[in-house]
Amino acid sequence: MDQGSGAEVMYPDLFKGLGLKKEDLSKYNTPLVAFDGQMVILEGQITLPMNMEGKEVMVTFIVINSFSPYTAILGRPWIHAMRAVLSTLLVKVKFPIEHGIVVVRGNQQVAKQCLVAAVNQEIKQKEPAAQASL
Repeated sequence: MDQGSGAEVMYPDLFKGLGLKKEDLSKYNTPLVAFDGQMVILEGQITLPMNMEGKEVMVTFIVINSFSPYTAILGRPWIHAMRAVLSTLLVKVKFPIEHGIVVVRGNQQVAKQCLVAAVNQEIKQKEPAAQASL
C-alpha cells in the first residue's frame, strides 16, 4: 500500500498468477511515472473485485510489464474505497466493516526484503549507464 500513489498497479507475476491475458485488458492512455522518475511502459488496465477480510471493492489496476518485488501496489483510490487507515511504521491497515473494525497486519521483515530488492534492481539498471560514460 502506498499513500503517495494515485493509482493501483499490478505487476507481471500477479497478472500471470491470476490467469489473466492481454485480451482481458482495456486501453490506458495516461502516462505513468515510476518512483525513479522514468516513464513506465503500460500494458493496459483491468477492473477486478478485491476482497479483504470480507469487504469487497472494485479496483482498477494499471498493468505494467517491469520488474518489481511487489505483486501490486494499492494506492489512494483503494484506500479511500475501503475507508482505510494505514500505518507504514507498524505495517498495518485498519478499515470499518459492518460489525466493527478489521486490522490487517503485514510483515516488516518481508517489507524490508522487498525494499532491498527494489533498490538493488535499480542499482543494477544504472550500472551499465555509469560504466558507459567512463
